[in-house]
Amino acid sequence: MAKEYPSAPIVGVGGVVVRGLRALIVRRAHEPRRGEWSIPGGAVELGERLTDAVRRELREETGLTVEVGRMIELFDRVHHDADGRVRYHFVIADFLCHAPEGDAVAGTDAEAVAWVTADELQAYGVNEHAAAVIRKALAEP
Repeated sequence: MAKEYPSAPIVGVGGVVVRGLRALIVRRAHEPRRGEWSIPGGAVELGERLTDAVRRELREETGLTVEVGRMIELFDRVHHDADGRVRYHFVIADFLCHAPEGDAVAGTDAEAVAWVTADELQAYGVNEHAAAVIRKALAEP
């Protein structure tokens, strides 16, 4: 199914990778939100479990092998074009993840990666919804 102007919502996943007081963010290489810093993730493939999709997407985008924890947030993101047509419609499940080892590198859908504290999110221009999800993950015991 096409991501742009889809015939139905697309299921996506995100992984908030936490190490100590920092979370991993990526600068998106593709639309929607190309060039913005956000949570790494992407679309679930047909027949793929959500947690398997998180592992695959984070490996592709960051090179990290992650342990997937609990779901932090479930939400929808709808973008309309100038004519009011639905250009993008995603239903996204964000998960808390840990990557105890390995160096993060920009992969297939990321231009860059950064480990940031909650206080640094605004400096990177992370949108408020993603920042709230990241803060929630960083507050986990």
